[in-house]
Amino acid sequence: MNKFVKLVILSSLAAFISAPLIAAETMKEKTEAATNDVTRDAKKSINRIEEAACTEGDVECLAQKAKNRLDEASDATKDKATELKNKAD
Repeated sequence: MNKFVKLVILSSLAAFISAPLIAAETMKEKTEAATNDVTRDAKKSINRIEEAACTEGDVECLAQKAKNRLDEASDATKDKATELKNKAD
């Protein structure tokens, strides 16, 4: 029983000591995720404004719109993959 108590105390102590390190890393990752969200939203807004102002013709405007949507989906996928990787670490 004495070994069990020592094991519990040591594991609790190790968790308590490492908690600030884990929290600091998590806060950094959360900040990075929030920054990525804001950046994606800003790019999306700029794309919508450019699409609304497009005067090149229907085909060119649709091509630009499709490219913008593809870029937005690509950015979102990359960001979410990074977030999932960070959560797994």
